[in-house]
Amino acid sequence: MLSIPDEYHLYLKFEKALSNNTIEAYESDLLKLSGYLKDAHLSLEAATAEQLRDFIIEISSLGIHPRSQARILSSIKSFYHFLIYKDHRSDDPTELLESPKIGLRLPEVLSVKEIDAIVGAIDLSKQEGQRNKAIIEVLYGSGLRVSELIGLQLSKLYLEEGYMLVEGKGSKQRLVPLSPQSIKQIGLWKTDRNLLSIKKGNEDLLFLNRRGSKLTRAMIFTIVKELALLAGIRKNVSPHTFRHSFATHLLENGANLRAIQQLLGHESITTTELYTHIDVHYLRQTVMDCHPLYRRKREMELAQEPGQN
Repeated sequence: MLSIPDEYHLYLKFEKALSNNTIEAYESDLLKLSGYLKDAHLSLEAATAEQLRDFIIEISSLGIHPRSQARILSSIKSFYHFLIYKDHRSDDPTELLESPKIGLRLPEVLSVKEIDAIVGAIDLSKQEGQRNKAIIEVLYGSGLRVSELIGLQLSKLYLEEGYMLVEGKGSKQRLVPLSPQSIKQIGLWKTDRNLLSIKKGNEDLLFLNRRGSKLTRAMIFTIVKELALLAGIRKNVSPHTFRHSFATHLLENGANLRAIQQLLGHESITTTELYTHIDVHYLRQTVMDCHPLYRRKREMELAQEPGQN
């Protein structure tokens, strides 16, 4: 008996008569979704509309071009239509998913004041309060992906040196700096963590739930959204908002794009360059201040002003 992926492949090839390149693109897009759902221990066939919506939000926030987003969504819809057609599923979880518009706005960026408000909304009297404070500090202070955050290991934290070893996409590892505030909050959380009854296999994980097990992506989303609501922030805040804010604030304060690329774990500088579209005024001012042609023009203008001769 054929597996569902194999059955879908034959469906695309013979019933839809698509080209090999198109089939490869469809299957590649489904692999992206499959990887996303894997963290929630779900198969492609079992995904809900909400989980698919969260996936679309995440690929949007990663800076993937709207045309590519639209193609990925088309691939997803094709797969679930196939499941219905073959009686593998009775409902269509993609029914209410909308295709992105070309020129889709980039994700929201939080100001430092808004981030402080979110941190201030954390109730440290609660059992999970210190953990949540450490999570927010690490998300914003180091720009991690959610998957990287929940996979952080105690054995790969070098708090005295101010670094941590992070496992990113494709199991690629990179050293990421830890801010002094992150180091402080992690230290305080480790004290609380020692009081937990930790489940076997989770002993080396930094962030755990109340039962001593690994946190899920969904839980991190819930924590962030609830804190943003408590802080009175009306923006659409997700864990990736902190990563986006981390990169944006670095860029606005003069960080080199290549440095940001390394910090974020982007394979291509093209992905990092999406942050240059956030503040056109900032980039224009950078050119005005640093490019010799503009500087020469400005010096000539100053020389012609009254009292300069």
